Amino acid sequence: MTMKLIYCCLLAVAFHGYLAVAQDGKPMSPQKPSYPPQPQNPMPPPPPQYPQKPAYPPPPQNPLPPPPPPPPQYPQKPAYPPPPPQNPLPPPPPPPPQYPQKPAYPPPPPQNPLPPPPPPPPQYPQKPAYPPPPQNPLPPPPPPPPQYPQKPAYPPPPQNPPPPPPPQYPQKPAYPPPPQNPMPPPPPQYPQKPSNPPQPQIPQVPMQPTVPFHTCDVPPQYKIQCGPASITAQGCQAIDCCYDGQMCYYGKFVTLQCTKDGQFIIVVARDATLPYIDLESISFLGQGPNCSPVGTTSAFAIYQFPVTDCGTVMTDQPGAIIYDNKMTSSYEVAVGPYGAITRDSQYELHVQCKYIGTAVEALVIEVGVIPPPPPVAAPGILRVELRIGNGVCMVKGCDEDQEAYTSYYTDADYPVTKVLRDPVYVEVHILERTDPNIVLTLGRCWANTSPNPLVFPQWDLLIDGCPYHEDHYQTQLIPVGPSSGVLFPTHYRRFVFKMFTFVSGGVASDFTKKAPSDATWTPLQENVYIHCETAVCQPSFSNNCEPRCFRKKREISGSVKKQYREETTLISSNKIIFTKL
Repeated sequence: MTMKLIYCCLLAVAFHGYLAVAQDGKPMSPQKPSYPPQPQNPMPPPPPQYPQKPAYPPPPQNPLPPPPPPPPQYPQKPAYPPPPPQNPLPPPPPPPPQYPQKPAYPPPPPQNPLPPPPPPPPQYPQKPAYPPPPQNPLPPPPPPPPQYPQKPAYPPPPQNPPPPPPPQYPQKPAYPPPPQNPMPPPPPQYPQKPSNPPQPQIPQVPMQPTVPFHTCDVPPQYKIQCGPASITAQGCQAIDCCYDGQMCYYGKFVTLQCTKDGQFIIVVARDATLPYIDLESISFLGQGPNCSPVGTTSAFAIYQFPVTDCGTVMTDQPGAIIYDNKMTSSYEVAVGPYGAITRDSQYELHVQCKYIGTAVEALVIEVGVIPPPPPVAAPGILRVELRIGNGVCMVKGCDEDQEAYTSYYTDADYPVTKVLRDPVYVEVHILERTDPNIVLTLGRCWANTSPNPLVFPQWDLLIDGCPYHEDHYQTQLIPVGPSSGVLFPTHYRRFVFKMFTFVSGGVASDFTKKAPSDATWTPLQENVYIHCETAVCQPSFSNNCEPRCFRKKREISGSVKKQYREETTLISSNKIIFTKL
């Protein structure tokens, strides 16, 4: 007994010294055990990794249930003595369980015993609930976790000597593998670059064979002369035509020529497209009589029209004028119950003629924003002539009024003899004037029995250029137009009246009334002379110089007044004789 007590005392002293040493050297270890609690959560799945971090002593708490109540009180005092219980575990199993609770902080010490006695500690931890010792078998998988022990390894420097160094080496090889991964990718990249060479095949030269369609290979029977017959090879090429040594002709394409006189010349070859273009389906931006082909063959269509026709658009640029048009071809569409197709070529071609100014030409343009002032009548030199037509219709159905003015009586033919009611064709025209902008007008025209226009009796034929309305055989105005065969139609006035004779007796106010044959009215055997007042008129927007012959009755009374216009020129005819049959 005494020996046992002494042994126990010595053992207690040893434990106490060990605990003192542990307390002096491991006060810092509990500070880092704070990290172990985090790994406690993953402890169940991978226990081997936790042994590296002593923070996993909690798992031993699971077996503590058998003696948890008593130990909790003791661990408070020897919180750091967990390492000593490992040595005396076999003699006093009850006390060690108390220390394991506190060893949660000193996990580092259990790691020290792990290497020296790996087999025995696993057996003891089972009883004292020191599961951490069984974690000794974990050394096999330290390579991956060694990284973690390095951080908490600061408290337990002894751990650095054995386990930490070996795991560090595997860490280095771990990095080499990743570089191996990038190695394979680069080689495949190089083959990708060589794959690009095939792309140059895009500009395949074989596609150029389509050019032969635009050639000068035209059969002799289809050749059309291009340019003058004496043109040279250089001149032929200058106008975009083909030359075979003998003649210049149009090739198998669309030829555009712009002439100096402002003409488009477009020659379209049927072979200009594939499939061949339908020459009858070609059209331009606009329509018109000049937009149709001037010549066609089975192989060509030739168009020639002014640069201002067929919808051509003109644009003005500094030093140049540009004319643009577009040639298109229509195509036939076949429509079926489920779709539509076409087998014709759709052709659009933009044509342009650009004229560059190389010379300076003077151009005078008169712009009138307001009408010119009315003409001022004044005496002047105006020569007019009065003639009587004698043309006769020689063909059935001809116009007697127009035919009568194809020939006239000459001075040698006077006096002219007429029968009552025969038509007398009178013409008045200007002499020695070539201005097309002046118009001859007639004022009053009348007849009397003397070359003197003032002698009475008188009979009115025209009043202000209009037929005298009191005459039952009214004078008729004959229009003069471009088809009349005269150079300046506005220089002429024509009218026709029925032949009459003057009578004597009666009252002047009743001269228009019929009288019995035995009345005092007696026909006179007198000559008849024709007189007219003439003037020149300048047309304007408000006055076209034509007589206004359709007036209301209240305006007619003024026309019977015999007025002589001082600004007019008086013309008279030669003698006209009345005869009886």
